[in-house]
Amino acid sequence: MVEDTQTTKTISLERYGIKNATVNYQLTPAQLQAAAIGKGMGRETKNGTLAINTGKFTGRSPKDRFLVKDDYTADKVWWGDINQPVSSENFDRLQDNIVAYLSEKELYVRDGYVCADPKYKMNVRTIAEYPWSNMFVYNMFLRLEDSELKDFNEEWLILCAPGYECPNPDEYGIRQGNFSILNFTKKVALVGGSAYTGEMKKGIFSALNMILPTDKNVLPMHCSANVGEDGDTSIFFGLSGTGKTTLSADPNRKLIGDDEHGWTAENTIFNFEGGCYAKVIDLSEEKEPDIFRAIKPGAILENVIFDENDEVDFMDSTITPNTRVSYPIYHIENIKKPSYAGNPKNIFFLTADAFGVLPPISKLTPGQAAFHFISGYTAKVAGTEAGINEPVPSFSACFGAPFMPLHPTKYAEMLSKKMQEAGVNVWLVNTGWTGGPYGVGTRMKLKYTRAMITAAMNGELDNVDYKNHSIFKVAMPKSCPNVPDEVLSPKGTWNNDEGYYEKADMLAKFFQDNFKQFEEYANDEIMEGAPVVR
Repeated sequence: MVEDTQTTKTISLERYGIKNATVNYQLTPAQLQAAAIGKGMGRETKNGTLAINTGKFTGRSPKDRFLVKDDYTADKVWWGDINQPVSSENFDRLQDNIVAYLSEKELYVRDGYVCADPKYKMNVRTIAEYPWSNMFVYNMFLRLEDSELKDFNEEWLILCAPGYECPNPDEYGIRQGNFSILNFTKKVALVGGSAYTGEMKKGIFSALNMILPTDKNVLPMHCSANVGEDGDTSIFFGLSGTGKTTLSADPNRKLIGDDEHGWTAENTIFNFEGGCYAKVIDLSEEKEPDIFRAIKPGAILENVIFDENDEVDFMDSTITPNTRVSYPIYHIENIKKPSYAGNPKNIFFLTADAFGVLPPISKLTPGQAAFHFISGYTAKVAGTEAGINEPVPSFSACFGAPFMPLHPTKYAEMLSKKMQEAGVNVWLVNTGWTGGPYGVGTRMKLKYTRAMITAAMNGELDNVDYKNHSIFKVAMPKSCPNVPDEVLSPKGTWNNDEGYYEKADMLAKFFQDNFKQFEEYANDEIMEGAPVVR
């Protein structure tokens, strides 16, 4: 265990209605880790990393996420299955219940902020029931100097009470005892009944996804970002399993951040966060050296299993396949300080196409870029979930639908405008299958994907010949440095033209069917970006 002799600080929570609490304020990670171990809430790995179990919930509970519907949100939010409404009155009652629940308990308070660009800095105070929840916030939000704490005033407040479950949810307009609710007027986030730390992180991300485009003219993005020695920024969108973290970790480029960023009117890309929250299932030093080496004292492992030698078995998904680690970004060596940079030169949409249809890299028009951004496509492969015997398409609007309060076309139109103003290149990169669908073909070699992305960033694809895909209409380069020409044509790798077009038509139809929910909001340019079925 890391030793830490810093004295404990405290503040009063009376102004929030929390009475007679024992308050631990701004503890160091080592102090928080010691508190978690002392309360029997975790154990240490052999190298001193804290490992905890989040209990009943090992992931977010999207059906229990709500937004308060009031004058600020009523006409702005895209209400539906993702953005579910709850009344101001019921929110106030739940907040009162949590405040009463937290009173007279030992609590952990953390002051920090989000948004690395000073112009958009937003102070956040978190009041947490568990010490490791507070340690997670230390890792994931941006950290303040002690000198900044004296006059700290939060813009948003998080009340995190995993031990509180609403006993009569129907009376509060919620589904069950656990809930995650945002109130944009009061600027309060409630997390009750779930110890899954990602609820806090994604709650504030959701808040920024509303506030920044509505009030600040900033495009919020669920993406990773890095920057080269010449100041050229690249951003990477992609759902889980597409390589977003892997491909943005480039030894020749500095990491800005791996998950959440804003794109400003002043032509900067800035990280929302101060840390990383990465999946660790099947983790190895060979596959993900940066993440593997970041797992050290100060990091938090979630829901992992230990083997008979008391080592973490990263292959074991007994508790959940969503095993995670959170760590402060300074656990990564090659990072951008401070974590913002200029306009992107290249945007990469990453997809793991298990149908083996999409090209390994293709260049998109603005309309195609907006269409694919709204679609947010990847595929689940056979064997990953019960009942999945063949590849299944998966769409998540803007590559982050669960966190987007506004209609997806609002973000897409902002992206399209910024792309055109910045003269950015947008690429669709298939990190999935080639030579046939899952079960027939093979996964695209990482070395080829890296070579294609490097060539795009270096401008080596600017002057090569291209061919348009007959169904998806995207422009496919005929050559790329360090990649065999035959790899670049998806149809050519199949050796079965009829089988290829059958799958391509099927995937195009999936895209079209998914996009029907957005058509009435999409302009002609976006609709021109859609694939055609022969």
